[in-house]
Amino acid sequence: MARMRTVDAVVAILQKEGATEAFGLPGAAINPFYSAMRAHGGIRHTLARHVEGAAHMAEGYTRSAPGNIGICVGTSGPAGTDMITGLYSASADSIPILCITGQAPVAKLHKEDFQAVDIAAIAGSVTKMAMTVLEPGQVPGAFQKAFHLMRSGRPGPVLLDLPMDVQLAQIEFDIDAYEPLAVHRPAATRIQAEKALDLMVAAERPLIVAGGGIINADASDRLVKLAELLNVPVIPTLMGWGAIPDDHPLMAGMVGLQTSHRYGNATFLESDFVLGIGNRWANRHTGGLEKYTDGRTFVHVDIEPTQIGRVFSPHLGIVSDAGAALDVLLEVARERKEQFAIPDWDVWAKDCALRKSTLQRKTHFDAVPIKPQRVYEEMNRAFGKDVTYVSTIGLSQIAGGQFLHVYGPRQWINAGQAGPLGWTGPAALGVVRGKPGETVVALSGDYDFQFMIEELAVGAQFNLPYLHVVVNNSYLGLIRQSQRGFDMEQNVSLAFENINAPQTQGYGVDHVTVVEGLGCKAIRVTDPSALQDALTQAKSLLDQHRVPVVVEVILEKITNISMGTELDNVTEFEALAERGEDAPTAVALLD
Repeated sequence: MARMRTVDAVVAILQKEGATEAFGLPGAAINPFYSAMRAHGGIRHTLARHVEGAAHMAEGYTRSAPGNIGICVGTSGPAGTDMITGLYSASADSIPILCITGQAPVAKLHKEDFQAVDIAAIAGSVTKMAMTVLEPGQVPGAFQKAFHLMRSGRPGPVLLDLPMDVQLAQIEFDIDAYEPLAVHRPAATRIQAEKALDLMVAAERPLIVAGGGIINADASDRLVKLAELLNVPVIPTLMGWGAIPDDHPLMAGMVGLQTSHRYGNATFLESDFVLGIGNRWANRHTGGLEKYTDGRTFVHVDIEPTQIGRVFSPHLGIVSDAGAALDVLLEVARERKEQFAIPDWDVWAKDCALRKSTLQRKTHFDAVPIKPQRVYEEMNRAFGKDVTYVSTIGLSQIAGGQFLHVYGPRQWINAGQAGPLGWTGPAALGVVRGKPGETVVALSGDYDFQFMIEELAVGAQFNLPYLHVVVNNSYLGLIRQSQRGFDMEQNVSLAFENINAPQTQGYGVDHVTVVEGLGCKAIRVTDPSALQDALTQAKSLLDQHRVPVVVEVILEKITNISMGTELDNVTEFEALAERGEDAPTAVALLD
């Protein structure tokens, strides 16, 4: 037992809990915690330029590898309120991050002290716990509970608010006697697995919908084993993309109104049974529920009990961690396979693969200005399978979901539900911290890129190299497209004649100059034939300088990307591919 400041105990707890990657900004009310990090070491800190950026870096770090929990640190008042978007994004996607804020002394909390705000009340709706710790002796227990909550059940973020006097107070604490609390994750029973398979074997055209819960549970390998054992095609959600490789013969495509494949929607509409694992039936995935559920039997597996039936009532709900559910489903399925009690779904699986080989969207356009579809075609060629993509929102993300290929879990890092503009850049920096030495490629439209462009300086300062593809049409493209329903185009153009940069040709902001001013490298591309060389050059610059490299692609100003109001009502604005053109490598697996 030793007497120490509470912040010294906190640093020791963080190390024992395995959370040693922090992103943030120091300030007067959090300086005691910074002094503890300096005194003890063991916590690597990346200095952000904006606290919202720090929160997104923490998200990117958590999302990048199993078991990671990123830490975001800020002072009192606006630092905490700046974190809210990151907390919302993490909460919406079931991502555990720990936010630590400084606070005014306890005695001054009700006196409108400088930068004293009730951040716990503000953050309560977007966290699993938000607590201002008023008693020094509660600090170890508060952090112990925080880690228990972040890891148990549906994962999510926590905010702990530490008043200055609480940080500086002395407590008795023995780190050797501290133990992380056991993590609670519900597990499906054998009888639940049997009932789920009973419903599946009664079907003629079954599908598995693989959600982000499978990624969180690090259970992608078990998903693939189950799909192969049953010979049942898999539809990944946007958050589950990569749980089964894009070129796997049973990967049947994504479904939805926006980030979806034509073959995925067509296959889903032909199905008669759906086993959803670790997914939440998001509205961009389902479209109208009447069309989505019509004629289908549903089994829903989710770790959070209140998620079952939230969007629609399944025929069978199972509360379970995705990995635990897959374990018992595999066990029962193997037994039934040995007993020849599993139907032969080979014809159905081949039908799904045939749709995948033929229902493609065209990507090869030679037009100048460049059409966005060509950009994603060239990205697939340039980066291959060993790449991690990071993106958030907009036509760039939607087109990326339609045209890019993902081959493994945590290789598509995406703010799925919240979709905050500006998320991509800082999140990518966090991913680089979590995946050192790996190829990380961010994808942004020009507006997303401009939101938190200052965080590029963080990549330059700390040598966090990643490649950022910016598709620039000087428009709020997704908003412009949605305004078509109102027969207007209002306040969505970012174009202007830049008197300091005539080379931008009326597109406005000179991103190349700004990027280079922040200590990074940038390349501008205006011709589709130059895209591959630009991406190759960018990879060389990454290796040479170890800083972020931006490839700005000047697009035609208006391109409508395929989307619709129902799964059977997706408007295809561009010409479709001929049979086999632009098809994934799974085409060959039909033979």
